[in-house]
Amino acid sequence: MKKFNFLVVLSFIFSTFSVVAQEKYEREFRIRKKEFPPKALQLIETRLSDAKRIKYYKEIDSSITSFEVKFKKARLWYSIEFDTQGELEDIEIKIKSVDIPNDSYEAIERYLHNTYSMYKIQKIQQQYKATTLTSTETTLKNAFQNLMLPTVNYELMVAGKKEAKYEDFQILFDAGGNFKSIKKSLPPNYDHILY
Repeated sequence: MKKFNFLVVLSFIFSTFSVVAQEKYEREFRIRKKEFPPKALQLIETRLSDAKRIKYYKEIDSSITSFEVKFKKARLWYSIEFDTQGELEDIEIKIKSVDIPNDSYEAIERYLHNTYSMYKIQKIQQQYKATTLTSTETTLKNAFQNLMLPTVNYELMVAGKKEAKYEDFQILFDAGGNFKSIKKSLPPNYDHILY
């Protein structure tokens, strides 16, 4: 009996640690252009020539730091993310649910319905991930042409309710609407506001 109780307690402890370890927190801070990695600025310089509302951000995701530039170009909202060395990570374009193929969107909604008692989709982005199989220039070209490729992902910002309160999540799905990953988002940073 003592061995059984010990095993139950031990399994409870390990399951608790694994659940906590899966939570990833993310927070963005607005920065000046001069604080952005020079290599990244050089890469996107020509693409920002006719862009509007250009803003630069530093993003902290648990232990990983990245940089992001957000802007509007040709009536589309873009977000381009780089690592600390200025290497391209991904390009995201803000879209609406009607821009996602019906089968994929139905799979996404099924996941959300099964995961949360209530939820609200706050934002949807189509993501072009930089990979070793595709050159940076090809990834940029595909994103700026807004191509529907089988390699795109859909990133949803969702306020989801599981128990008593809503929490914000960033959920990633593949082109078929299959779940890939989830990150818990922290509330916006209002450190710049003085009272």
